[in-house]
Amino acid sequence: MKRAILLLVCAVLPACSTGTAAPDKDAAAWEKQAQNITIIRDTWGIAHVYGKTDADAVFGVIYAQAEDDFNRVETNFLNSMGRLSEAEGEKEIYRDLRMKLFIDPADMKAQYDKAPAWLKALMNGWADGLNYYLHTHPKVAPRVIKRFEPWMALTFSEGSIGGDIERVNLTQLEKFYGAAPPQTASAFAPAAFAPSARRRDKSAVEPVSPYVEPTGSNGLAVAPSNTTARHALLMINPHTSFFFRSEAQMVSDEGLNAYGALTWGQFFVYQGFNDRAGWMHTSSGVDNIDEYLETIVKKGDKYFYKYGSEERPVSSSTIVVPYKSGAGTASKTFTVFRTHHGPIVREADGKWVSVRLMQEPLKALTQSYSRTKARSYKAFRDTMELHTNSSNNTIFADADGDIAYFHSNFIPRRDPKFDWTKPVDGGDPATEWHGVLSIDETPGLLNPPSGWLYNTNNWPWTAAGPSSPKKADFPVYVERNGENPRGVHAVKVLGNNKAFTLDSLISAAFDSYLPEFDVMLPPLFKAYDGLPAANPLKSKVAEPIAMLRSWDKRWSVSSVPTSVAVYWGEDIGRRVADEARKAGMSADDYAAAKGAPDTLVEALGAAVDRLASDFGTWKTPWGEINRYERVNGDIVQRFDDSKPSIPVGFTSARWGSLASFGARTYPGTKKRYGTTGNSFVAAVEFGDRVRARAITAGGESGDPASPHFGDQAERYSTGDLRDVYFYREDVEKHVERQYHPGK
Repeated sequence: MKRAILLLVCAVLPACSTGTAAPDKDAAAWEKQAQNITIIRDTWGIAHVYGKTDADAVFGVIYAQAEDDFNRVETNFLNSMGRLSEAEGEKEIYRDLRMKLFIDPADMKAQYDKAPAWLKALMNGWADGLNYYLHTHPKVAPRVIKRFEPWMALTFSEGSIGGDIERVNLTQLEKFYGAAPPQTASAFAPAAFAPSARRRDKSAVEPVSPYVEPTGSNGLAVAPSNTTARHALLMINPHTSFFFRSEAQMVSDEGLNAYGALTWGQFFVYQGFNDRAGWMHTSSGVDNIDEYLETIVKKGDKYFYKYGSEERPVSSSTIVVPYKSGAGTASKTFTVFRTHHGPIVREADGKWVSVRLMQEPLKALTQSYSRTKARSYKAFRDTMELHTNSSNNTIFADADGDIAYFHSNFIPRRDPKFDWTKPVDGGDPATEWHGVLSIDETPGLLNPPSGWLYNTNNWPWTAAGPSSPKKADFPVYVERNGENPRGVHAVKVLGNNKAFTLDSLISAAFDSYLPEFDVMLPPLFKAYDGLPAANPLKSKVAEPIAMLRSWDKRWSVSSVPTSVAVYWGEDIGRRVADEARKAGMSADDYAAAKGAPDTLVEALGAAVDRLASDFGTWKTPWGEINRYERVNGDIVQRFDDSKPSIPVGFTSARWGSLASFGARTYPGTKKRYGTTGNSFVAAVEFGDRVRARAITAGGESGDPASPHFGDQAERYSTGDLRDVYFYREDVEKHVERQYHPGK
């Protein structure tokens, strides 16, 4: 009976989502708006969208995204709304439950209702653009979302690869709320969307391999004083899973003119630039998500938690998670609990654990969009006053010659006497948040005397060399990361050049030096030299040792020492992983500082044996091993040594390569295939006119039949960035296709 009533209601309400064809009056309105929008695809397939209003540009850019990869657009919103199991099945139930603990459609609709008119118009344009795409492409079958509604844009308002909610531990969530679902491959498993560098779980960790490829990003900025043209330069170099973002330009008669990378399904340029300013986000090491140990008292069938001298009632609610089951749909119902700190997500030592994090979707979407129109340092800083860019540090540069570093934009003010890296006592009022730190109270830089600044997901204390912020000036919770090999490398390439150009900045971003081996190899050489002459390992690895001694520690596709060093580094890392974890050190640092001499040399012997076994000789050039391959548009790629692939010279960020290529072997492969690292890369020069070059992993389209599925792959593999066509007169010189949406 309820189903019949629903169908009747949907017959008269156009906003109801049943999968039926769009009402004619909506289609007519969409067609009319589409006439205000022109999409020009350049010869790389990049969409340059021109509209009369910002809402027109939003309509056009999301329509273009859907043309390029509707699957990724829909999948991101299935995840953000906790509806992934409706497409993927039972294995995603607890991932969906996690999202639903924080994302409530009723709340999102209420947030939409109170949004300012200009932002409502953008959300309306977003939904209309996607719905018009589905209307004009009837052969496209959404897996779940048959009709997009404007409020849905608020569920994914910040474009990071790993949002704050995803730091809640799924294993512990399952343990608390129910039995674990079957363990099978997921579109959101690490193979597809790797965890960001900052996602360090405070709870009991899920099982992981001894080493997880570092993701995150590089942001570099150079002041006019350190350039030949006296123009500020910006390097935009996010390290994400490949194909995570599209590339586009959005232009309107209302002052919008932004170019860069947009996370699939979002309507704002997440990392990019306009004609006067540019911004790059890097994953932060801030500690801004807290867990609280709640002391629970049960009275009858009700729960209470202790807070000061009170016993407060634990609130409860019901969450229903529908999921795909066979040919139909089933559902699982949960009773979930929360305190004033936030939802209960696990149990520890007899205490319930609640989690508190930033939940400001309306402000976050406002900030994410507004910064794309900020054309000066002051205007950009004004957007930061919303304090909702929680997961990122930001590198900024503009045409006025300003360069700046902003630390994480959301840092709760807390009592520093507590160790906020661990769950704190939820019953102690002293553990409450007291607003957020102001921009001036967090690490930051504006036009440092060094003439350069950077972030590589490392601490900010080396961000501008001697001009960097000082650790002692800030609460310990503002930063939990240390230095990393990319940070060491960035200081080296930025600090030794006072005459940067756009080309030399690109060269610096692809500098082939691997500084981590400066640390790791000397202990190996010492261990080898100390081996008795009669030890069989002495003669076995003599030639590899000699090769590594003479190596310049630079990667290239023809480099054999790179192959030997990487395979040795990984082997020794696995051998010392347990000891390193106990010592609170990275495996590489532990190996260099405390690795047993015999173990260091044995790992080298094992590395050359593996190379010889897999490739016929240990003298195998790096490019024959390290490969880029994409044969279909699936979110989770499958790799095959018999399929076409491209050699890539740059290595994992683990070794300090600024250009990152996170690759490994897969079932049935000997070669290593990249899935994370350099994804979208752009170098920008700001002057009277903005000038930029860029590249994206593979190509703009997710359709293997498209000429733009892999047309950038060769250039990507060598760091050969293409010119960006920013001004319309330049775009019109390189037109592949010009059209209105729907035509």
